[in-house]
Amino acid sequence: MDDILKIAIPNKGRLSTKIYELLNAAGLSFESKDERCLQIKAQDGKCQIIFVRTQDIPRFLDAKVADIGFTGLDVVTEEGFNLDVIKRFDFGYCDMVVAVKNTDSYEKTEDLPDRINVATSFPNIAKKYFESKGKCAKVIEVSGAVEITPNLGLSDVVVDITSTGSTLKSNNLKIIDKIMDSSCVIVQRKDLSNEKINQVKSLLLAIDAVLDAKEKKYLMVHVPKEKVDEIKTFLPGLSSPTVTTLWGDDKNVVVHVVVDKDKIYDSINKLKSIGGQGILILTVDQMVR
Repeated sequence: MDDILKIAIPNKGRLSTKIYELLNAAGLSFESKDERCLQIKAQDGKCQIIFVRTQDIPRFLDAKVADIGFTGLDVVTEEGFNLDVIKRFDFGYCDMVVAVKNTDSYEKTEDLPDRINVATSFPNIAKKYFESKGKCAKVIEVSGAVEITPNLGLSDVVVDITSTGSTLKSNNLKIIDKIMDSSCVIVQRKDLSNEKINQVKSLLLAIDAVLDAKEKKYLMVHVPKEKVDEIKTFLPGLSSPTVTTLWGDDKNVVVHVVVDKDKIYDSINKLKSIGGQGILILTVDQMVR
């Protein structure tokens, strides 16, 4: 049995770079990547990355070519394969929306007439959506440049993804409804062996440790011993700080604590106000709760 965990990720774009860097930060060291190379193995030989088109990732899992994949929730929903979403990230955000020309009087989907032409790269989602609204729609699948189709007379309506809405606006379109929101997710085959399931669990633990650590800083500070109880009242750490003694100094101690990154300088000011000195701020690479 093949015990190498095969991980499918997008083959290009910002999402591909972010995922690749995240996997490296999580401890998966890979052989140097050639831009033309479509698969690389981890140096420990336990994992392999497969670079494929974002929209093909669910199909690769369904065909058992890959075990887990990083892609958009919109893609997973559109493809409709029987896969488990095991992790949702707070990056790769976009909305799937319904949009019409600015000059149209429609303000919501219910205002649309029957027998409309809908251009989209997500035909399955679009069909289900308009059926749920009781609308008879002809769905026209296009692979790109969806926003231009109403102005060319190809469609009356578009169903497309947008992050800021700027592309829709630049093509004189307005949003009349949101179908779903999407972000990057990890999907997993349902038939993985127990060994691979355990590999995935370890990978998720490492990824969460990296993501949690990004929002934290590690503080070390010398403070008067009698001020330790006061520190506990305002230092926003994960739990009670760790306190150690100083060699040859019975008046001061060293306080170690992990704090939220956005509260770091507020914490430092308070520490200095009670006599804190020698404050050291360290980056946290990974943190397991």
